[in-house]
Amino acid sequence: METFSYPVDFLSALLTFGLAPRETTSPAVVRGALNDLYRFELRRMRDRLRAGQIAAADYHGLVVALRKRYWPLSLTLDAWQRICDPAEAHKFR
Repeated sequence: METFSYPVDFLSALLTFGLAPRETTSPAVVRGALNDLYRFELRRMRDRLRAGQIAAADYHGLVVALRKRYWPLSLTLDAWQRICDPAEAHKFR
């Protein structure tokens, strides 16, 4: 079974979203779950905008802030796989 080594900063960020990958959890699965959460929050924010609960002038700033919270998604899946590869782990610590 393939194992992965998630860097501490990744784990800290993921835990804020309720994600706690194990050594056997593929980066593709974790990134996919994080992406699903991000899209859910983005859609919820859009729905709040349409319902008039968020001012149009504030929407862009809120989307940018949300994207910053989900910073691990700024890395490609390939980058996640390299970073979480136990053989490469020493390079990213």
